[in-house]
Amino acid sequence: MRNVISVLIVLISSVLVLSNCAKKDNPDTLETFVPTLPAESYDYTQSFAMVANNFIANPANSFIDNNVVTLGRVLFYDPQLSANSTVACASCHKQQFAFADNKAGSVGFGGKVTPRNSMSVQNLVLNHNLFWDSRVQSATDLVLEPVRNHIEMGMEDFDLLSEKLAAVEYYPALFEKAFLTPDINAERIAQALSQFCCAITSINSRFDQQQPSNFAGFTPLELMGMNLFNNKAKCGSCHSTVNFAAADFPGGEYGGGDTIFGGGGFVDRRGGANIGLESHYSDPGIGNGNFRIPTLRNIAHTGPYMHDGRFTTLEQVVEHYNSGVKSHGDLDPKLRDADGNPQRLNLNEVEKKALVAFLNTLTDEQLLKDERFSNPFK
Repeated sequence: MRNVISVLIVLISSVLVLSNCAKKDNPDTLETFVPTLPAESYDYTQSFAMVANNFIANPANSFIDNNVVTLGRVLFYDPQLSANSTVACASCHKQQFAFADNKAGSVGFGGKVTPRNSMSVQNLVLNHNLFWDSRVQSATDLVLEPVRNHIEMGMEDFDLLSEKLAAVEYYPALFEKAFLTPDINAERIAQALSQFCCAITSINSRFDQQQPSNFAGFTPLELMGMNLFNNKAKCGSCHSTVNFAAADFPGGEYGGGDTIFGGGGFVDRRGGANIGLESHYSDPGIGNGNFRIPTLRNIAHTGPYMHDGRFTTLEQVVEHYNSGVKSHGDLDPKLRDADGNPQRLNLNEVEKKALVAFLNTLTDEQLLKDERFSNPFK
């Protein structure tokens, strides 16, 4: 009899172990885990202010609160925001890739793949137009679109999402700490998510660290690359400002009524350009093959590159601008030579390596491992 009981105990124990393992491996059961958070919220305001002091592109993104950002961090990593609790914002915006994805297209809640590459979520306060096609101008609008998108997260009913989160043990207390009442609604979900995304700031790369010394610590190859970036290769003509992206705010470099007609009305295309990827575009982007010019910060970690992830390495990106720009009626003037033809930079191999070496100096190692932005469910 004792042997039978012993066997039963072993079997029951095995079942429990397997069940727990299955829960950990199955995204549908992540609601059984409670986020691990500090007793006092991390401070996000200081690094946010350092970036925001350069320029707030949209007043709607001008303020963050540590408790609201903490709630946003939990929401960002929680797959329960998707229709079948399998996909989180962080599924397509991964910290180790500077909050971009490492795939050309991201996998949504039903296994479908997005037609565009997931852009990096960093320094949002320095951009006016967001997404590859510049279709929104505030971080609040930015965070809602993937949640309700039919491919990405599929949660179209925000009342249902609010009820779903209200039934999770840890959310009422987090919402109360952030908003002083435990009520959960779409506006608060969007506010918390957008504040967390705006708190993801990057301004601590080797480039930033070396600026005060006039780049005394750069290698000769990196110095050559920086000189090429700003002169012969003309990268800095589009990737300008402290964010190494286009000045897309009203009155900026691409300001002055730079709009095109599309989608039933006029579309703001500040900060976008047609860079000659194709002669005929299957994806028009903002319109006429124009796509938003992304930040180059942490570019070494945000591949694959371009709106469709067609390039897997920085070397391929450099070669595109060196010899691969295709003719197009809407090709950006900055990419044309004196005769109006697509530019051919004719960089030699050392110069191309130098450009990549400089781009690597834009990596912010702190961002890639900062506990404040990490997964609280681990």
